[in-house]
Amino acid sequence: MTHDPTPFPPCPTPFNLAAHVLGAAERLPDKIALAVVDVTGAQRWSYQRMLQSVLGCASGLLDAGLKPGDRLLMRVGNTVEFPIAYLAAIAVGIVPVPTSSQLTEREVQVLIDVTHPRAILHDGATACPNFPTVLHTDQMADWYELPPAAFDYGDPNRLAYIIFTSGTSGTPRAVCHAHRAIWARGMMMDGWYGLSETDRLMHAGAFNWTYTLGTGLLDPWTAGATALIPAQGVDHAQISLLLKRNDVTIFAAAPGVYRNILKSGSFRAPKLRHGLSAGEKLPASVRDAWFDATGTRIYEAFGMSECSTFISTAPGTPDLPASSLGWPQAGRRVSILADGAPVPVGDTGIIAIHKDDPGLMLGYLDDPDATQARFDGDWFLTGDTGEVSEHGDIRYHGRADDMMNAGGYRVSPLEVEAALLAHPDIHEVGVTDIEIKADTRIISAFYTSDKPLKEEDLKAFAETTLARYKQPRMYRRVETMPRNPNGKLVRRALPDLVPF
Repeated sequence: MTHDPTPFPPCPTPFNLAAHVLGAAERLPDKIALAVVDVTGAQRWSYQRMLQSVLGCASGLLDAGLKPGDRLLMRVGNTVEFPIAYLAAIAVGIVPVPTSSQLTEREVQVLIDVTHPRAILHDGATACPNFPTVLHTDQMADWYELPPAAFDYGDPNRLAYIIFTSGTSGTPRAVCHAHRAIWARGMMMDGWYGLSETDRLMHAGAFNWTYTLGTGLLDPWTAGATALIPAQGVDHAQISLLLKRNDVTIFAAAPGVYRNILKSGSFRAPKLRHGLSAGEKLPASVRDAWFDATGTRIYEAFGMSECSTFISTAPGTPDLPASSLGWPQAGRRVSILADGAPVPVGDTGIIAIHKDDPGLMLGYLDDPDATQARFDGDWFLTGDTGEVSEHGDIRYHGRADDMMNAGGYRVSPLEVEAALLAHPDIHEVGVTDIEIKADTRIISAFYTSDKPLKEEDLKAFAETTLARYKQPRMYRRVETMPRNPNGKLVRRALPDLVPF
């Protein structure tokens, strides 16, 4: 089945991503665009100050010798300098390459070898190998006061920025996005966020996470709203207090953050309308516990580094089963494919987005073969499996490469994990199949808990909720779950945690 909607209006031309994001500064110069909040106060930036800082920083980058088309690799931690430098580069045609602050020198060198940056912007704290041209964030305060650079307008399909994804292979791939990517995010305003100019949106992630950068900063600014980011050092237990003190109306985070906030105890957030979740599948237990604690719903979205979120629930949509991702956003052409053709309602296939979606990447940097391998005709294959229900929403079955084989049956780890998370003593769980001998694989569950649990009790619990072929044959308690720098569970790393 294919969802084939009315197309979204085309991106204007000429166009500049940064100019689009900061367009509200003209009509709302004194409004607070950004507040970096702590339990003791906040650092605030008006729209006018943000615009001046971005364009002054852009002048500083040009004065430092960078030219349009040059790549600027960013080694900057969770500070406001990150989004300012990011937008400053894009404003004048320099291509920023944001990177996770958690990377080691060796890992950063791999990214340098892939992208060949003209310079590195470094905060002096994150790991960074020696490089011929290094600019320092402590220069940026002086740059803010420079005469503002002019926006570099042009073809909306030209390269704007590069981000990295490990994909299914574990090898970092440089994903190239066009200026039009920000225009495509307009489909998320109503299709996921329910965001307006009057909102105060808080994102719990770090500045340098792409989920925070888009949902927590660029999109609120595009809408003329106020973005709030917890200051570096704020822990999850303190966020509930910040939600209340700062009159937050929309809260965004990864599922694990919601879980940690709930552990901190009951709280009140009187202005909160709803939450947003992305990054990995939201467990039903977390979704339901959040509603019980706050009386607000969490709306979930599905996307990836190669394409902005394009399937989601949103304010006004009905409640759905936990396995559902929601509906394709208005303007998104989405299909569920098997063997190159759309599958009937209720059948499983690969979730795909049409090649003309404005939020889709330009391709992988200098790797046309890898880019072409992700397409099947006119469709970009996400690598995630799902089905269209009789109601038209998309039910998620997990990564195609995470699917398990149990006695010839294909089993989604998400289904097994959701069942086991209902156990009162299990905090987190990850499920995968492991090879115990040649041609023999069994489903194994890895979990965290306050104390060891008896395997026979866990097996008895699984028998009440799962078909025999879906039940884990092995259980292992672990201290922590393996996660990538963005907090996503890495199932293929589970067997390495404990000996068998």
